[in-house]
Amino acid sequence: MEKALWYLLAGTRGGENRARIIRTLDERPRNANQLAEHLDVDYNTVRHHLDMLEDHDVVEPGGDDYGQLYFLTDRFEHHRDAFEEIIDHVE
Repeated sequence: MEKALWYLLAGTRGGENRARIIRTLDERPRNANQLAEHLDVDYNTVRHHLDMLEDHDVVEPGGDDYGQLYFLTDRFEHHRDAFEEIIDHVE
C-alpha cells in the first residue's frame, strides 16, 4: 500500500487532487458529483482520480451506481501514517 500511495500522490500528475479527494472523504463519504462541487474540480477529473484510487484499494464505492458514495478502505486506514508522511514530503 505504501508504494501505491507514493505512486498516486507523488509519482504522477494529479497527486494533489487525489490527496484532496482523500482528505475530503475523510470528513464524510461523498459521491463523485459532491466531490467535484466541494473541490471545484471537473466531474470527469474527479471520476478519473476515483478510478485510480479504487484500483489501488484506497477508496471503495458503496450503494448503487447512481449517486454512489465513496469511502476510504480499511486497508488505507491501516496505512494512514504513510499517507501523512507522503503528504508532508510532497508539500
